[in-house]
Amino acid sequence: MAPSPSEFLNPQPTVAELPGFAGNLPQRYSRDRLFQIAAWVATAIAIAVLAWLLFDVFSQGWSRLDWQFLTSFPSRRPKNAGIVGALAGTFWVMIIVALVSFPVGVGAGLYLEEFSGDNWFTRFIEINISNLAGVPSIIYGLLGLAAFVRILEPITGGRSVLAGALTLSLLVLPIIIVATREALRAVPEGIRLAGLAMGGSRWQVVWDHVLPAAIAGVLTGVILALSRAIGETASLITIGALTFVPFTPGCTEDFPYFNPLDLLRCPVDVVQSPFTVMPIQIFNWVSRPQKGFHENAAAAIIVLLIMLVTMNSLAIVLRSRLKQPNI
Repeated sequence: MAPSPSEFLNPQPTVAELPGFAGNLPQRYSRDRLFQIAAWVATAIAIAVLAWLLFDVFSQGWSRLDWQFLTSFPSRRPKNAGIVGALAGTFWVMIIVALVSFPVGVGAGLYLEEFSGDNWFTRFIEINISNLAGVPSIIYGLLGLAAFVRILEPITGGRSVLAGALTLSLLVLPIIIVATREALRAVPEGIRLAGLAMGGSRWQVVWDHVLPAAIAGVLTGVILALSRAIGETASLITIGALTFVPFTPGCTEDFPYFNPLDLLRCPVDVVQSPFTVMPIQIFNWVSRPQKGFHENAAAAIIVLLIMLVTMNSLAIVLRSRLKQPNI
């Protein structure tokens, strides 16, 4: 649009002509370079500390990683101690956490993002979900102690695998719900409108079009939430997870070691069994004064790191395989 005659008679001042403006570009560029240097230094310090910690852990624990360490129960003698009890407990707890948190968390995210209206009840739930994401894990442990260990003791069996898994499910549910909603928001609105214009119901559009387009982000959020749950200690200590477990949850009278088929053969024995997990076993060994137990703790940390890296790698693979090119 051509300028009006008044704009020719009264031209607007440029930025440099505004009062109080000082166009000191060299000083601004120097500050920008200083900030870049500070950011690189902070990153280098963090990487150096991480590398030092990894070197210290691997140098202490690598020599202890063998089949005997992976298949032995805890012992008062460091050389005879192993992690099979904690490894089996971690496996069963994470299986139940995934079975509980995935449908509940994804379903809640679908409802809040796709079906709920903008009312006071929905806003109340959203505020509480945002607040629960920042609650310390020990608070969830106290909740699990009151609800799952004491009130629901006939169902959970008290201080059992099921009580620990339900407590961790509460811990990661806000993360899964938020990740699900963010993944659904990334789906273009045109997909929803096109499905509705073709005569599909709201549920058909969400189930057949929106959710498949967002499944990569949803699964990534779920796996990252499980990665947090696998390293939790405070909430499980609060509900009474054991530090010395000379058995694995399951049908121990038939097969005294870890057997993944026990969940099908004797599910009640699995979910109502006392347990321990890898972080608690590591904490127990680190608190011992003997050097041999510190080496065991370092070896257990290596195993836990391998499990975490595997889960995060799975998240990356799922995102790259399931991500649709048109989104």
